[in-house]
Amino acid sequence: MKVAVAGCCHGALDKMYETLELLQRRHNVRPDLLLCCGDFQAVRNEADLRCMAVPAKYRHMQTFYRYYSGEKKAPVLTVFIGGNHEASNHLQELPYGGWVAPNIYYLGYAGVVRFRGVRIGGISGIFKSHDYRKGHFECPPYNQQTIRSAYHVRNIEVFKLKQLKRPIDIFMSHDWPRSIYHYGNKKQLLKMKSFFRQEVESNTLGSPAASELLQHLKPAYWFSAHLHVKFAAFMQHETSSKDELPKATKFLALDKCLPHRDFLQIIDVEHDPNAGDSLEYDAEWIAVLKATNSLVNVTQSSWNMPEKNGLHAKWDYSVTEEAIKEVLEELNNDLKIPCNFTLTAACYDPSKPQKNMEPVHTINPQTTEFCAQFGLTDINDRIQQAKEEGSGRGECEEEEEEEMDSTGSAEEPSEYNTDNSGLSSFNPDEIMLDDEGGDEDLSTCSVDPSPDHPPEFSTSFSDIRIMPDSMAVSSDDAMDSNNEELEKSGGSKQVEEKSSTERSLKRIGGDEDGNSGVKKIKRRNQAIYAAEDEDK
Repeated sequence: MKVAVAGCCHGALDKMYETLELLQRRHNVRPDLLLCCGDFQAVRNEADLRCMAVPAKYRHMQTFYRYYSGEKKAPVLTVFIGGNHEASNHLQELPYGGWVAPNIYYLGYAGVVRFRGVRIGGISGIFKSHDYRKGHFECPPYNQQTIRSAYHVRNIEVFKLKQLKRPIDIFMSHDWPRSIYHYGNKKQLLKMKSFFRQEVESNTLGSPAASELLQHLKPAYWFSAHLHVKFAAFMQHETSSKDELPKATKFLALDKCLPHRDFLQIIDVEHDPNAGDSLEYDAEWIAVLKATNSLVNVTQSSWNMPEKNGLHAKWDYSVTEEAIKEVLEELNNDLKIPCNFTLTAACYDPSKPQKNMEPVHTINPQTTEFCAQFGLTDINDRIQQAKEEGSGRGECEEEEEEEMDSTGSAEEPSEYNTDNSGLSSFNPDEIMLDDEGGDEDLSTCSVDPSPDHPPEFSTSFSDIRIMPDSMAVSSDDAMDSNNEELEKSGGSKQVEEKSSTERSLKRIGGDEDGNSGVKKIKRRNQAIYAAEDEDK
């Protein structure tokens, strides 16, 4: 089947879907599935904008609300993970995943689903060491700290994913796995993004948690976004035993969703021709959720996951075939995810803007139903209980709380001694938040919708590529001569005209390199939210 993969969407759903429709009209290529690697921005109303961690001047409604209201429907099944620029209050309603709109499914903090027999996993957010060992304690209304920490990856999600034994076909993360740049054309990457050099050379660019998952899961494909540059790599995994077959991962990072950028990729994935067209639960993942349910934490206290160190009676939470069979029996062998989308918030009305709408902590019926069905803890319900009991650890507070030490207590040091989320401090292609709070006010937002006039796709069709059957990428700088060879190998047809292909292959991430000498902290990725692409 054909799978379309997109980078940072930033709420531009109309552009994504119109581009896919153009692909079908011009080249008779229709993807069966669309995957989005974070910064999806499922913003329903003005209150959601207040919960999005971007400077106030970038808070625009965009077009998701039209799909949420039912005015429009996604033309292709869409599965996405969260990034670091999201309506966190909305996604928080679905910690185990669920529908944010008809035909648009969120994977949750971490999740695994199946479509046509293809196993798809993902983890939302970005890595920050000082929040990694905390529980999911945040809830709206957020303060200056929690609006950021709400999207930080937690060790419990990584721990759950590491319990999986069955092969993963596709995995998504927002930030890149650390060290993945050593397995692709690193020289070309640094030519396009010279400000990554220090972190690449010190091996601090990317997420160590994602790197750990990559080495454990060894998926056939791994897709990421976040850094707003297209980059491919090929990682051959080491075998743990002589009997284990060699495994390799084809990694691809996608650019942001803008005209003239390579933000969409089409790949062919082997699937089960006898499988249905519905999105399905993954039985092993459900069994893992049940097995690890006792580890759910909704406090700010830092703690380590169980490990074989003599301090824990149990450290292996992987599941048996019997446990998986029990899940199947509970579902009567019907793994189809119910289409139980429900409106849980008022939808934005352009004719009646409500700039003072406040976010509230909501219990989503989808999560309630899911937890009841599988005997799981409803994280948001637990947070509400802690709030009502006056527990300071799980409480949503307006006032800022004292920051905890990033390494935790002396008895329980952090698993990672860095605080790098995979985003260069000087990446002019990414929105930056002032860590000191600056002049940004969470109480302000812009609700002006993006222009209703669709972009001229006939002049920006380099946004789509069809990936070749093979992504043979040599490690490190063996590909110094040409990054183009990666995309031309395998004889796969391209969806652009030749001139457009050559142009886009050469520029992949735009012309940032020419401006890399000027690094202004206050001048960030304005093009994400602007109607016009600054990279022209």
